[in-house]
Amino acid sequence: MAQEEVFKKIVSHCKEYGFVFPSSEIYDGLGAVYDYGQNGVELKNNIKKYWWDSMTLLNDNIVGIDSAIFMHPEIWKASGHVDAFNDPLIDNRDSKKRYRADTLIEEHLAKIDEKIDKEVEKAAKRFGEAFDEQQFRSTNARVLENQAKRDDIHDRFSKALNASDFEALRQLIIDCEIVCPISGTRNWTEVRQFNLMFSTEMGSTSDGAMKIYLRPETAQGIFVNFLNVQKTGRMKIPFGIAQIGKAFRNEIVARQFVFRMREFEQMEMQFFVRPGEELGWFAQWKETRMKWHKSLGMGDHKYRFHDHDKLAHYANAATDIEFEMPFGFKEVEGIHSRTDFDLSQHEKYSGKKMQYFDPELNQSYTPYVIETSIGVDRMFLSLLSGAYCEETLDDGETRVVLKLPAALAPVKLAVLPLVRKDGLPDKATEIMQLLRFDFSCQYDEKDSIGKRYRRQDAIGTPYCITIDHDTLTDNCVTIRFRDTMLQERVPVEQLHGIVAEKVSMRNLLQKLT
Repeated sequence: MAQEEVFKKIVSHCKEYGFVFPSSEIYDGLGAVYDYGQNGVELKNNIKKYWWDSMTLLNDNIVGIDSAIFMHPEIWKASGHVDAFNDPLIDNRDSKKRYRADTLIEEHLAKIDEKIDKEVEKAAKRFGEAFDEQQFRSTNARVLENQAKRDDIHDRFSKALNASDFEALRQLIIDCEIVCPISGTRNWTEVRQFNLMFSTEMGSTSDGAMKIYLRPETAQGIFVNFLNVQKTGRMKIPFGIAQIGKAFRNEIVARQFVFRMREFEQMEMQFFVRPGEELGWFAQWKETRMKWHKSLGMGDHKYRFHDHDKLAHYANAATDIEFEMPFGFKEVEGIHSRTDFDLSQHEKYSGKKMQYFDPELNQSYTPYVIETSIGVDRMFLSLLSGAYCEETLDDGETRVVLKLPAALAPVKLAVLPLVRKDGLPDKATEIMQLLRFDFSCQYDEKDSIGKRYRRQDAIGTPYCITIDHDTLTDNCVTIRFRDTMLQERVPVEQLHGIVAEKVSMRNLLQKLT
């Protein structure tokens, strides 16, 4: 099945099974804004808990805060967002569609990479075990030709981005013969910059109102509270501050479902270190964060690092962790060495000292910062993309199943009486009462047991408990395992222990230590 088709099915599945709904749908919706349904919000909350616990429980030197969305407008001048928070956008005159110029070029580079990989795959099949991939890549004429083309485009692209040379970006799009996906033409406008911040006014009268911004990131709330946390928590460098919260960006090119939205949620951690030690910590946090993603079991091959061609004005090193979505490898988390830019800027603009006194060195300095920033919504989409599976069973039937990590599944356990009579619903309700205080449980007695299993498979429920007539005499139930569909007879008194061991967040966290 084409990956584009898979993505459409995932989007449809999200609505059908209560994961994600278009916002304001009865009013024909609002572009690039979505609401999370009953199953979506549970999955989202579980993702946030996994991240939060991995930061604050597993690290003695990381604490959390929750800063306000509204912040003093001078903060965004200090951070550079007022002047530099822009995207390079280009329009196609025929389709009237607008695109990010850098994204068009990156997608073109990805297509060249795919050509090279296909040549390698064909050769691997042809030569079998004797195949030497490294030698093939360095000697095959077609591979070398495509690699040379890619390197030339990438070099021009990197130089144009770093120089903010928009004419060079446009020329590269033209030279690469990149067409609009809608119109199929190369009738492009000039590249222009668009600021992404939403602005509003605070104040009771129009004359006295102050222009403020909806925060485009959560990081600045951490930086302006750096000394508050350090002093009240008696924190010693190195230490980190974590935060989960909403951010807002007026994305001109918002697409690909919840991947790029105008209202989204971030999980960010700023780690403060001594100047000169930042690149070592940068490498360490790269490894730590990749391990966090891979522990979810979506497949190690689905993750990769992508180093930035253009560094942000505040960074001296930056990389993305990318996940293979149905529409290609895309960023889910950024790791940046932000130097001392943010604290220095806030010291300059506020007039307040933002330095740390290091008792071991007996000196004051402005700490450097390593940032890990992950989009909750992108993480949500990557999990669904990795977990979505269509299977053909032995009897020829098919099932759609979300093979989510048990600890993150929105519903942990479904309690299903075999029939709606003979006292089975009463026994099932009794079992629900035993388990509902510790697990997210769902009771279902409608339709055949097979259809009920399918409904639970579709929302990713890892375990189903079936109560039958024998349960009334032997006090045992049948537990069904989602991924294998195997069934096992177990005593009711053992249920809590079995489920607790399987769905505990501890299972994920232990993989990180």
